[in-house]
Amino acid sequence: MNMLKRNFIALMIALAGAGLMAGCTSIADGDPVELQPGTVTPKSSSSVKDVSSSSGAKEPSEIVDDEGLDSLIAFAKIPAAKLNRGVTFSTNAFEISTTEVTQVLYKKVMGEVPAMDKTGDSIAVANVSWYDAVLFCNAFAKMAGLDTAYIYDGEGASQVLKNLTIDYSVESVRLPTETEWEVAARAGTSTTYYWDVAVASKYAYYGQTKGPVKVAGYLPNDFGLYDMGGNVAEWTNDWYGSYPTKNVANYTGMIDGDYKIVRGGGWSDVAKAMASAERDKKVPTARTQMIGFRIVHSVGF
Repeated sequence: MNMLKRNFIALMIALAGAGLMAGCTSIADGDPVELQPGTVTPKSSSSVKDVSSSSGAKEPSEIVDDEGLDSLIAFAKIPAAKLNRGVTFSTNAFEISTTEVTQVLYKKVMGEVPAMDKTGDSIAVANVSWYDAVLFCNAFAKMAGLDTAYIYDGEGASQVLKNLTIDYSVESVRLPTETEWEVAARAGTSTTYYWDVAVASKYAYYGQTKGPVKVAGYLPNDFGLYDMGGNVAEWTNDWYGSYPTKNVANYTGMIDGDYKIVRGGGWSDVAKAMASAERDKKVPTARTQMIGFRIVHSVGF
């Protein structure tokens, strides 16, 4: 098969046939993010500090795509970073989708979309469990010619994936770790919200009663990422638990647990839930109109 390589670093999403505009345990406010030199430099530079670029961390390579996926989603390159939570959490460079996964993309990859109160190609998909998001990531990776990060023995009761493990060493598509998500959301800021003291409603769709809306309808953060606060809250890879008390690189969360971490707040949440450090938790089988997800392209660590 003739595979066409494409670079997914574009900061605007192009949806087929549609043009687009453009809760909780808290960490203390003011956590600095130190970004290593990379291809993206945030405009809010007050909290950005260059560190050694000799870490040897690999950067994401080009995704192979012969399925037209690049017409439905775009990725922004996030440089290697250090996040201060009392101790240092460092991350390798990775790419994260500039928007939440939309209904049209979910249908292209999975063949159908879950039942939703609001439907539309460009609207963020919701009503998906953590396991649904995992299956999407594996299916997307196969379509893009990449390895699959999630390994399991089959489907059990309540659509739980049995004996599931995550291979972080392969180049693949997966959910972001909680730390990757926060690094991406902050985009170099150390303020409570990535928009600092700007008008929140210009950046986030929240405090509403009618469900999710089209992605990329509000202002992005300095990495070009839309809806990191509001619209739908987002699944991350990690089990919910206390943070380590020693410096850690590429932290992937607790070994197991009862709840998966949800970030970003959703369309019906109050402003506090939009804070970059705010955490929520849900059982991984939960399906709600409030929660969707975005995806990461990683070369492994």
